[in-house]
Formats: sequence, C-alpha cells, structure tokens
Amino acid sequence: MVSTNTPPINTISYAESLDNSDNLSGFRERFYLPLHNGEPCVYFCGNSLGLQPKSLSTYVDKDLNQWKDLGVEGHFKSETPWLTAHKPLAPSIAKIVGALESEVVAMNTLTVNLHLMMVSFYRPKGKRFKILMEPGAFPSDQYAVESQVKFHGLDPKEAIITFEPKEGEEILDLEEMINTIQQHKDELALILMGGVNYYTGQYFPLKEITEAGHRAGALVGFDLAHAVGNVPLQLHNWNVDFAVWCTYKYLNSSPGGISGIFVHEKHGNNKDIPRFAGWWGHNEEERFLMKEGFIPMHGAEGWQLSNVPVLIMAAHKASLDIFDEAGMHRLIAKSRKLTGYLESLVELLNKEQDKIDISSITPKDIEARGCQLSLVLSIHGKLAFKYLSENGVVADWREPNVIRVAPVPLYNNFTDVFKFYRILKDAIENIS
Repeated sequence: MVSTNTPPINTISYAESLDNSDNLSGFRERFYLPLHNGEPCVYFCGNSLGLQPKSLSTYVDKDLNQWKDLGVEGHFKSETPWLTAHKPLAPSIAKIVGALESEVVAMNTLTVNLHLMMVSFYRPKGKRFKILMEPGAFPSDQYAVESQVKFHGLDPKEAIITFEPKEGEEILDLEEMINTIQQHKDELALILMGGVNYYTGQYFPLKEITEAGHRAGALVGFDLAHAVGNVPLQLHNWNVDFAVWCTYKYLNSSPGGISGIFVHEKHGNNKDIPRFAGWWGHNEEERFLMKEGFIPMHGAEGWQLSNVPVLIMAAHKASLDIFDEAGMHRLIAKSRKLTGYLESLVELLNKEQDKIDISSITPKDIEARGCQLSLVLSIHGKLAFKYLSENGVVADWREPNVIRVAPVPLYNNFTDVFKFYRILKDAIENIS
C-alpha cells in the first residue's frame, strides 16, 4: 500500500514537497539572490526592491554596444530603435495592469508621473475641490497631493480628507469607504489612493471605489506602486481614470527604475485636458518639424515629456519578458499559496510558544491582499527584526512596530517560507 501520509507543515520536507510541485520553480534561477554566509538569503523584500534578473546585463549591454557602434544613429538603426524604445513594452505592461496598449506608457519616475496626472485630473472648481485619500498613504503621495492643493491656492487641511478605519482596526471596510464617498459627494474633485497600502498590505477594492467615485461625480486615480506585478488588475474594465506606478518593486526593473502611467481611453484622446507638455508627447508625425503649438499624441503617450532613457528601459524590458513567460495568473496563484503557507506557519508558531504573540494586520481574505504580510509582535519587535536580519532574512521594518515580509512568487519558494518560520522561532527563543 502506498503511504498517503503528509509531513507536518512545519517541516522542511513539507516545504520541499510544495516546491517540487511548483510549475514556476525554475524562474528562481533567473534572478541573483543575495547571499548570507555563502547561502541564498531569505529575500522577502521585493515590496521595496525586486531582485536583478540575470538576463538584465544582456539587455543593457546590447544598447551599450549599439551606442558604441552607432552613436546617434542608434535612434534609428539600432535593433530596437531608441526613438520608439517605449513602444515594444506597451503590450507587456498592458497585460499586467489590464489595459489597452494605447492606455499605458513607461516614462519618468513615480512621483513625477503623479504630479503630471494631477495636473490633468485634479481640477478643483467651486465647492468641488476636495481630494479623498487613504489614511497613512505613502509619504510621497501625501507630499505630492499637499503641494498640488497649495498650487491651486487651497488649504490642505480643508482640501484633503481621508477614509478612516473602524475604531481599533487597521483595515479599511468597503462599506465605510463607500459611505465616506457618499458623505462628501458634492465636494469631491478626486479620489486618489494606493492600490495596495504599503503598511498594512491591504489590497483595496479598486473597482468598487471607482464606481462609487464616479457616482459621486469625482475622478478616480490610483498609485499602484505596491500593486503592479503583485495583484490582479483590470484598469480599463474597471473604468479607472488614471494610475501611476514604479517598476523597481515587484517588477524588478532596477533601483529607481522607470515608472509607468495608465490613462483611460476616454481621456487619452481628449486634446482639451490640461497637461504639462513636452516634446516627446507631441504628435510624432510632426515632432521633428519643430513647430510651435503642442498637439498631443493619442493615448497615454501624449503625456510623455522627454525622450526615452534607453538603458533604464532595457532593464525594464528584461523583467517584462520574464513576466510575459510566467503569466500574471500563474504568479498570483503561486503568490496566494506562498502567503497562505507563511500565514499558517505564523499561526502555528503562536501555538508552539506563549512568550510573544504574533499577529498580522494584513487582511486574511486572499482577495484583499497581495504577497505581503505585515506582522506585529506583542513585544520585542525590533529585537526580533534585528535577529532575522543577522541570520539571513531580508525583510523590512516599519515604525512603529511592523515587520513587512513579502514572499515574491517569481524568485521565492516554499523552502524560503519555512526557513523564515524557523529563524523567527529561534528569534523568539533567543530574545524572550
């Protein structure tokens, strides 16, 4: 008789059995993993900076060599002409964010793009001048919004309002969010929030927020820095007005790498929308005629300012090609298994010891989170984080008391999750 016994989940053999049945396991070998004592770290920090694809140097070297061999002619004669180097990326980006190819473009950096979008989509008028945000939004979003409000001569204390969680909770409730939108429906000019909150890891219900915002007469945009490449997105079908994101987190496209924007097609071909214009957003058929008078290109490309940063774009292309091969559906499925396994081991660790309680402020609902869990230890959180860091775990500490861990499906495996559990267990034994 064949044994059907399954090893306990807190054993290396159980983790290895999950890795053996993982159809994405081979992608781990395509990334450079930092080492600790000669062995790969448990790298759970892809929500801050993704790892380098091993193919990246090939992509960048190709453009370096074409620059060396062709000089300025590389704009026209290189294998991928630099003049239009952003265009081949659009199909891959569109698949990741659920958009039409004409609705997306890679350009600039995240906060620059956020400002550009607010120039076009935050247009306060009369009593409709308020911006609704999530509480504790990432500082760059807070600063950008505050400065835009001041630019219009308004007081941020009056113009910026926030959703608020129920008392004693970290997670925002959909019903409460919709009620807040309704409460301010006559005053809202814009709803602007993250797709996934950087601190709690909550994936907000973007479709429902967009629908409620539009019913209230507001425009709706999202900062997808922690969502893109992490959670399922359908920006076009959800009728989102605009979105921005970075590519250096889950998209692994180099530190401070290129950003991206989404502009829904209903806005993309509207030449009357105010915008800060640049040469590269001008009608490409007439761009080199050097005429006065800005005529925007159709779609998201009409918001471009400057010519393409070719080497940074090459790094982005290296990662996007991997995403094309892996597929977002498969990545999300594995992500949910990895994060679920991590959650189960943390719950088990609570039962195995009674010295320190470990809780998560990230939603338990897999539809309401990506691959991040934000863990809170009842005591000695910083000491535990220090122990983790000194023993080969790369995670992230956020004040006042959160350890953010993000098992990324492209390069993390179930054995990484088990190792994290074992090292955290050792940390608790050592510090308590």
